[in-house]
Amino acid sequence: MATRARFVHNSRRRRGDEESSSDDEQQQVESSSSDDNEEEEEEEEGPGQVVADEEEEPAAVESPSPAAGRNGRKGPITISLKKVCKVCKKTGHEAGFKGAVYIDCPMKPCFLCKMPGHTTLTCPHRVAMEHGVIPAPRRNTNTSLDYVFQSQVKGKIPMVKPQFLVPNQLECGNIKFHQRRVTCLEFHPTKNNVLLSGDKKGLLGIWDYVKLHEKITYDSVHSCILNSMKVDAANDGVLYTASSDGTISCTDLDTGLGSPLLNLNPDGWNGPNTWRMIYGMDLNTEKSLLLVADSFGFIYLLDRRSKTRVGQPILIHKKGSKVTGLHCNPAQPDILLSSGNDHYARIWDTRKLEPNSSLASLAHGRVVNSGYFSPRSGNKILTTCQDNRIRVWDYIFGNLESPSREIVHSHDFNRHLTPFKAEWDPKDYSESVAVIGRYISENYNGAALHPIDFIDTSSGKLLAEVMDPDITTISPVNKLHPQDDILATGSSRSIFIWKPKTGVDHTEERTSQKVKEYVYGSGSQKKANGKHDNSSDDDSDGGCDGKKKKAKKTRFTHTAKGKEKGKSKV
Repeated sequence: MATRARFVHNSRRRRGDEESSSDDEQQQVESSSSDDNEEEEEEEEGPGQVVADEEEEPAAVESPSPAAGRNGRKGPITISLKKVCKVCKKTGHEAGFKGAVYIDCPMKPCFLCKMPGHTTLTCPHRVAMEHGVIPAPRRNTNTSLDYVFQSQVKGKIPMVKPQFLVPNQLECGNIKFHQRRVTCLEFHPTKNNVLLSGDKKGLLGIWDYVKLHEKITYDSVHSCILNSMKVDAANDGVLYTASSDGTISCTDLDTGLGSPLLNLNPDGWNGPNTWRMIYGMDLNTEKSLLLVADSFGFIYLLDRRSKTRVGQPILIHKKGSKVTGLHCNPAQPDILLSSGNDHYARIWDTRKLEPNSSLASLAHGRVVNSGYFSPRSGNKILTTCQDNRIRVWDYIFGNLESPSREIVHSHDFNRHLTPFKAEWDPKDYSESVAVIGRYISENYNGAALHPIDFIDTSSGKLLAEVMDPDITTISPVNKLHPQDDILATGSSRSIFIWKPKTGVDHTEERTSQKVKEYVYGSGSQKKANGKHDNSSDDDSDGGCDGKKKKAKKTRFTHTAKGKEKGKSKV
């Protein structure tokens, strides 16, 4: 009986120890899961590469004390949780956002300029963007092309730079117009107030921003990301769109009915190794050619009139790498500029397009998001690279081995964002003004805002920072109007219109702040011919709260004046 009593006592003691150990393990798991949730929230709101994180280190088990050893009981188990930097995996510091202030890892190079020795907070480029601009190389010899350029091309560019009006005041917005984040914007060439937009789900939106409530969306054009769009120069009612579903569509803007011009995946999904996506697209108006490039490095030529493919696909970038963009020279459309994931931008002559026949290869440090010729003369080149550099070539007939200038700018992102692309101002006769959104947020009166930057590419100076306290998300998609002083931006699922600030009348208090008008895209619309009702579907896109809201049955506009807000049904 005494032996049995001791066995029962020992088994109860072991069961008690196991229960206490399981309770400690449960607390450890709960602590770890809560830390993981915090990590996911921070990754959605800040840069995914340098986010503060709390990770568990191996539990430090205390050795039993002598008293505990005499009694035969184990000592208590203590767990130590330490701050661990997610970038370098070391303790003692953090990385990420602290409120509106950005802090990067001190053990790694500066996140902004990618140079060692300092952090983003002390980076000289954060204070003056033109600090590290590389000057244009001076050449001692002149060729015949230089004289042609001076007499014919440069003679058409006015020497006196016209006054530049910055559209720095938020005029109106279409809130949550799209189901997913905006991926591309385009102004209609003839309908001056119409803005075309595409999103991650393939939805096409048409919005008249003067008549706020006149908007419509088509969800039958593509099945996934709409990457590029071009309006037909001969028929302004026809829109060409390129998508990651591997198709080129010709869409009637009045009916929303589209006809496929090219389908690179006729057999459907057979795995990522065979699925082709289309990103780059442009029009050669002189020869009625539509040029498109896929995610495997090939380019395709399509005849717009016969709607058939011309020739065979041609490899223009490294095989298996994505071609991110195409742009035809406005002065000579046969000259083509392509950008790709193989860290190169290349210049081609489409009249003799063959593999390895590029006129020039412009080397970059990382993926090239975009490349554009200057909008009037076509003599300059502007590229955006993921290494936080905007590169400018002033003269396409000169030495292209190195750029004329490299401008440090924050647009290196990790995920959940449309790639940043610096674009020329089509109204600037001097061909020096470019616009691009900024990735790293700035502290403006305690609020973390991501401004839109206007940059003078001839000097690297920051001309203006466009922002509004109502827009706390990142604005990677920006488009300047070809005739008016208007800027359109795509931020998360919303699109906004900016105009220059008007004179302030000090006699009236109401004119001290501009009245901003918003129309909400969550209202129901008629479903016909593929039209969508704008149901809400949040996407983690630089500040989205991730909460789904019920679609409203009525459309309404919202007018905000200062802090007072009022709603009126339309």
